[in-house]
Amino acid sequence: MSGAQIFNKTHVDANPYPWPFDGNLGPGNTALIVIDMQTDFCGKGGYVDAMGYDLSLTRAPVEPIRAVLSAMREKGYPILHTREGHRPDLADLPANKRWRSQRIGAGIGDPGPCGRILIRGEAGWEIIPELTPRSNEPIIDKPGKGSFYATDLDLVLTRMGVRNLILTGITTDVCVHTTMRDANDRGYECLLLEDCCGATDYGNHLAAIKMITMQGGVFGAVAPSRSLLEALP
Repeated sequence: MSGAQIFNKTHVDANPYPWPFDGNLGPGNTALIVIDMQTDFCGKGGYVDAMGYDLSLTRAPVEPIRAVLSAMREKGYPILHTREGHRPDLADLPANKRWRSQRIGAGIGDPGPCGRILIRGEAGWEIIPELTPRSNEPIIDKPGKGSFYATDLDLVLTRMGVRNLILTGITTDVCVHTTMRDANDRGYECLLLEDCCGATDYGNHLAAIKMITMQGGVFGAVAPSRSLLEALP
């Protein structure tokens, strides 16, 4: 057909439909986003640790993400990372968010073993060494749960020509899910890698995955990382 784009269709074996919906998958239109793999969320002395949650649940995705990162880097796919954190002067920290965190003994902005909790520039805010971004991989710093809120993520993805988003990181039920919902509303075709995500409560992790698969894939699709790695062109 004259003027039509020709590409070899590629689908990932995903639930509830083969992803992406049109089979148009490649490094020119697909990006991996690694959400909030920071010491504050999956390291000793960080925010999640201070709240008393089991770190093994938020560290579970580390090795699967490493494998996906390696494969997608090798094939030239765009990679992006996010960090949740607030300004040192707390000007972007809602009072109710801080109040809630203080009630459970992990006040955002308060001193901790890894510096001030969830504050930009502190040791706890940094991405863990196992998943250190490369110099050419954009880092999106965000003050909230969603990666699109008060950030330039949408602009960066648009400039890259990205329409397919592969989501990984923590936590499945909060920052990852919020990002996926926002991305879906903006027209991105989303895939969540279920073993590349984790939550502070395993039941919440499973519930968040189930929500995605409802209504024919209300926010996109879900797959294990092996399915992506087997299909990745």
